[in-house]
Amino acid sequence: MNFVKRAGMSLGGRKSKTAALLAIFVVMCALIFGGFLLQAAAARQVAGAQRTIGVDVTVQKKSLTPALVDRLGTFYLVHRYTPELPVRAGARDFTPLTSSTPKPGGGSTGKEEQQVPLTVHGVRDSGMLLPFSYGSTKITAGRGINPGDAGRGTAVIEQRLADKNHLKVGDTIQVRSTDGKRTAALTVVGVFQDATQDPSGWTPPHELPGNTLYVPVGTARELATGTASVSDAMFRIGSPDQAERLHAQAERLLGAGSFDFRVNDKAYRDQVRPIQQVGTFAALIVWVVGLAGALILGLIVTLQIRERRAELGVLLAMGEKKWKLIGQHAVEVTAVALPAVALAALAGRLAGQPAGDAFLGRQDDKPAAADRVPDADIAPPTLRVEPAIVGKVAGIELGISLVSTAIPGIGILRLHPRSILADIE
Repeated sequence: MNFVKRAGMSLGGRKSKTAALLAIFVVMCALIFGGFLLQAAAARQVAGAQRTIGVDVTVQKKSLTPALVDRLGTFYLVHRYTPELPVRAGARDFTPLTSSTPKPGGGSTGKEEQQVPLTVHGVRDSGMLLPFSYGSTKITAGRGINPGDAGRGTAVIEQRLADKNHLKVGDTIQVRSTDGKRTAALTVVGVFQDATQDPSGWTPPHELPGNTLYVPVGTARELATGTASVSDAMFRIGSPDQAERLHAQAERLLGAGSFDFRVNDKAYRDQVRPIQQVGTFAALIVWVVGLAGALILGLIVTLQIRERRAELGVLLAMGEKKWKLIGQHAVEVTAVALPAVALAALAGRLAGQPAGDAFLGRQDDKPAAADRVPDADIAPPTLRVEPAIVGKVAGIELGISLVSTAIPGIGILRLHPRSILADIE
């Protein structure tokens, strides 16, 4: 009789033991599935964190130009970047804010302070600036400055300046250069609110938080008198270990030791480290379950061989080859393992997401850190039963099946039908 057919008859005739073996396989498959699903979900969340949270690097250098910042911003590790080019400017068709407290000594405001009461920041991406990215400054209407504004006359103004002049998104304001020779017409694309309160004492107009504007870098350069330098340049990279490569690139462009390079990776580490720990734990689950499963199934097969010595002795006496007896046990275990993979995949599809929320969603219940990026939270975990994962689990289970039958099969190779039948008699 074919040993494959004999394996099927053996499974059918020992239904209770087959069901017990199936239950063991289902538990093993479910745990291995859970490990792979958590690993995949953790990897997706870490990749999402690299795109959204990332690591912010601030570069400062005397005489840093927007052109140098653009060259460093094209480095392949940089996801987003922005220079910050501060200049002074005057207002033409709207009224800047002034301090509510008289100037000490009763003197009048200086001529320069009257002519250039605005502080204009030329940026490429206002969302990269620390006040915006960490929530102390918020957009209340419209949007911020983005790379698409390059070459366009746009501006984001402070809420207090907008309220005083009854300005809203879509209105146009005119800002003139320090020397008064150039005027730029700017369309208000956003209104922001700075949490900084107005100073209690007299303050020059350009130092009032309400007189701050954000415009594209090109606009700021047009308003500047002479050569304007970038005060800071912010770059966002994927992870802390990429900072060293960005620093090396900055040295090639800016010169070694000629700039200040600061890395702010606390928000990234606070949110990503727990996810990476879950991924490591999931990998450990796969290894432990695989090794323990091979051991447990090996013991089960060994016990089955001892129980079926009479059957084996009769088959050997009839001339059956020993490798076919081992093959029969391998087929029996494999025939139970494959349905277990299907059942575990179904269980993973139904119960995987709640388990992922429990493991990977735990950090969402913690209070936000002071320097956490509010608009760049890690996306919720998504556990998907993909064909690749099913294939991995099936391969591991088949491997466990072969190992758990091959090692006890050594005992079958040592059996002799005469001694087996003599023991039975």
